Amino acid sequence: MKFMLKADYKKYQLQFKFNALTSRGGMEFKNGYYLFISDGKNTGIGECSFIEGLSIDDLNSYENALQALCCHIQSEKSKPAPDLENYPSIRAGWEMAVLDLANKGSKILFKSGFTEGKELIPINGLIWMGNKDFMLEQINQKLQQGYKCIKLKIGAINFSDEIMLLQFIREKFPAGDIEIRLDANGAFHAHDVFDKLHKLSKFDIHSIEQPVKQGQLELMQKVCSTSPIPVALDEELIDLKGINKVELIQFIKPQYIILKPSLLGGFAVCNEWVSIANGNNVGWWATSALESNIGLNAIAQWVFTKNKNVVQGLGTGGLYTHNVSSPLYISNGFLGYNPSSAWGTV
Repeated sequence: MKFMLKADYKKYQLQFKFNALTSRGGMEFKNGYYLFISDGKNTGIGECSFIEGLSIDDLNSYENALQALCCHIQSEKSKPAPDLENYPSIRAGWEMAVLDLANKGSKILFKSGFTEGKELIPINGLIWMGNKDFMLEQINQKLQQGYKCIKLKIGAINFSDEIMLLQFIREKFPAGDIEIRLDANGAFHAHDVFDKLHKLSKFDIHSIEQPVKQGQLELMQKVCSTSPIPVALDEELIDLKGINKVELIQFIKPQYIILKPSLLGGFAVCNEWVSIANGNNVGWWATSALESNIGLNAIAQWVFTKNKNVVQGLGTGGLYTHNVSSPLYISNGFLGYNPSSAWGTV
């Protein structure tokens, strides 16, 4: 007798070890959901991870959408699938859970040298916004930990202090030793973006993510065509209802795009973005969207199969006081997977 699929979800709240500050404000907690799909023998787990204020997910009816999805899964598709256009994080979590279940709930979604513990993924050391001393403390810590790529979130403190921090790094480490990436989260404006990019460029910056707010397509196109620092699109990719992806990239002509599977709708959507980037001579890498280790694990496994030699933004596993324990670990600026380590309880 065939066992009907069972589906359920569970809300979680993770606490940051510090007030995680961006140009959009601070965060003390990270909310999200785990999605479980069971076939009677094994259970696949996916993470539905959203960032309040950035994700396009309709949070007012989020649990209703999860309930409708579970009903669809349990009915063996006799009930129509819910419209998840406004819930990219649920689509991503569903895809993760299905992939995990197909692999007997092993949390190995994409088997590779990474999951076998034989190869590592280079990652950047993320420097969160805060006062000058807090950011300087983080920079020193990441450099001591052996990171070769530092990513600074900028735009929330005095610009002159941010310049001082960059000067501090470059006085100790030239560009050949440490790569610097910046993430402005849309903090710059039409009246100051070009001047600030010029001043930042003196420090051999690898790239800057989302220098101006999303939706200003003409301004972003001008920024990408004139910036002395290569520009990476991030938030610009999140909400594209009615906008053709190929036309967007060909109009703005960014040097890079940043892929966040949880915010874009899953790996299938990201695979489409990868094809577009490759076809238009645009570089790319992936970053986590503050997932727990469940989502981080899935994203790391996926990106290893696509772009394993490029530095990725996957160093977020240690942000929380009570994350799910996992085989993931960080060593000298690399993310690894120890197959002999056990997963904790979700």
